[in-house]
This record gives sequence, C-alpha cells and structure tokens, in this order.
Amino acid sequence: MRDRRDLLPIGLTLVHAGALVAVPSIATVALGLWWNANAISHQHVHRRFFKRRAHDVAFSAWLSLLLGLPQRWWRARHLAHHAGSTPGPRRLRRDPVLRLELTLVAAAWTAAAWLAPAFVATTYLPGFALGLLLCGLHGQGEHARGTTSCYGRMWNTLFLNDGYHVEHHAHPSLHVRDLPAKRATGTRNSRWPPVLRGLGVWRSVDLLDACERLALRCAPLRRLVLRTHRRALYAVLGGRQRVGWSPQRIGIVGGGLFPRSALLLGEMFPRAQIVLLDAEPRHLERARALLAPAVELRCAHFTPGDRLACDLAVVPLALRGDRAAVYRTPPAALCLVHDWLWRRRGSSAVVAWWLLKRVNLVSAETADTRLPAHVAATSHRSSTRVHAAS
Repeated sequence: MRDRRDLLPIGLTLVHAGALVAVPSIATVALGLWWNANAISHQHVHRRFFKRRAHDVAFSAWLSLLLGLPQRWWRARHLAHHAGSTPGPRRLRRDPVLRLELTLVAAAWTAAAWLAPAFVATTYLPGFALGLLLCGLHGQGEHARGTTSCYGRMWNTLFLNDGYHVEHHAHPSLHVRDLPAKRATGTRNSRWPPVLRGLGVWRSVDLLDACERLALRCAPLRRLVLRTHRRALYAVLGGRQRVGWSPQRIGIVGGGLFPRSALLLGEMFPRAQIVLLDAEPRHLERARALLAPAVELRCAHFTPGDRLACDLAVVPLALRGDRAAVYRTPPAALCLVHDWLWRRRGSSAVVAWWLLKRVNLVSAETADTRLPAHVAATSHRSSTRVHAAS
C-alpha cells in the first residue's frame, strides 16, 4: 500500500460486492454504482493505491467488473474534465489496460445475459441505467453554476469526504482524508448534497420528461414504475375504495407523455370519467395510444390555486408553478399530489425511495394553511405550463 488509509475504500468494495450478492435488486445495483463511482472509484482515478503497478491494474480491473464500466475509460474522461479538455481517442485505443478491462466487462455482461437473462433484463439493466442517472445528477450538482462543496457531516461520512469538491479541484492528488484541512473561508458551498442540487438544475432542461421517455422505451422499467405507483395509489385510496367511495370524475394535470396515473386510476375506478390536461399536444398524442377511448384528453394549462370540476384531482411531480398553492387550496375535494420523498403531507405513501418520490392525498377540508407567511406571499396565479410525469 502507498497509504494504509486506502485499506478502507478497498475493503468497502468487498462490502459492495457482498450487497450485490445478498440483495440483488434494482436499488442495490443503482445505489452501489452511484456510491462506489463517487466514493471509491473517484479516489482511485486520482491516486494509485498500491506501490506496484500490477496491483493497481488488478484493482482497476476489479472495479471495472464491480461497476460494469471500464475504469480506464472513466479515468481518461475524468482527468480530461479536470484539465478542461477531452480524452484523445487514439491514445485510448492504444491503452492495453483499457483493452483488458473492456474484454473483462464484455465477458461478464455476456456471461450474465447467458446465465440469468431475466435478472439482467428486469433488475440489472434498470439498476445500471438508474445508477448512471444518479452519477450524472451528482456530477451536474457539483459543478452547476460553479464548483460547489457540501460540508454536511453525514454526507461526507457516507461518501468518504466527496463533499469537499472545491478543495478536491484545488488539490486533485491529495488524499480525501486531508481535504478538510484545505477548506478556506468563503468557499462556495451548499447544504444540499450534489445529487439533489443536480435535480434542481436538470429540471430546467426537462430531466423528468427524459426519465418518462426512458421508462416508455424500456418495458421492464415501465412495468416496474407502474407496479410501484399502483402500490402507492392503493395505499392512499384503497381505504376509501373499500368503504364504497368512488369518484365520478377524475381530473389529471399533466401525465400525457407517460399517463400512468390515468392508467392506474382507470383500473381502480373503471366507472369514473377521467379528464387528462396537458399543455403539450405531442404528449396527448402519445397518451391516446395508451389510454381507453373513454378518457378525455384536453390541451390546456393549469394555474395552481384554481379549482377543477372533478371529485379527485391529480397534480404531477413536474408541475411548473407554486406547489404550495396546491396544498393551501386543493383544486378538488380530494387532491392526489405527486411530490418528492421528503415532502410529506396529509395521507401519504412512498412510491419508491430509489425514485425519491411519494404521493400525498389532501382534502379541501384539511388543506395546509400553516405555511410560513413568506411562503404564502410568494404564491402567484400566472398561467403555468404543465409538463408530463404525473
């Protein structure tokens, strides 16, 4: 070892491998890829762990198999990011270590697809795609509007001081344990972890719509998303359904791109009239191919705070506007709000923690009127464009 402190990340790769074997799920694949890439692989990209090059090559090959990505390729791209350039393709083609890792990863993927095709199709590939999405959000959040650090103790414990990102860019070869000592006064920082900052930034470029399209193109992922949402909807509405409650009219804001709310609520309440509002005509064209003819589709905008002529309203996660106004003044007697995992209101159920999403059921009688005054003052009634992803 060049530094005995690197025994911890090396040992944690064994924990990662054990978790994949013990709990082979989409969440394990996705979270393991995201965490390892930023907490361990990132360290190894910048610093050799071993004195002998052969040992370092072997560890890089091990990481390639564990993450499903050639680490040599990732190293070239990441170091080019630090240098403000792009990796030369000719140099990559001549790299024998990269060729070794590509061979190992290709052999591993081929063997897995041959021996366990169902697992690869329904678990590994969706988890791998979700892990790459989390890695993309993580990187975007670290550099959006300037390189930014996160000094939260829990975050840096879990991610091995990855939050000291400004300090890392100033001293890229420094051991992560030594980065806190390089913290300077006035360093750009945020209390939000980078993956959550990335969500806020990427939302402006239709990240949620991109996720919807990914789910539409990947049948296993589409079935998984429908299954998780079905369970959450039954959790918040099933009790009312069991005592005979059934809405006559359901108004769904957004959701034309992947109309899962319309599909699942139509399944739960087959006699209800469903009206789907979406501001994008192209989304409505897609929805028509997936929904029953009885579902009414309208190209329209929704203004938070307004009322809808329905018994149950559904508000999407991708609502552009004042979500607090929906909680203060629900658009119907009952309103089902798709929201982030940490925003619990009324009767609530988690859709999936790996989606960072829950659904909240609020009624006009129990509307949230206890919001802070400075929040209430920000509500507006300007026309709001509604996007997909209900």
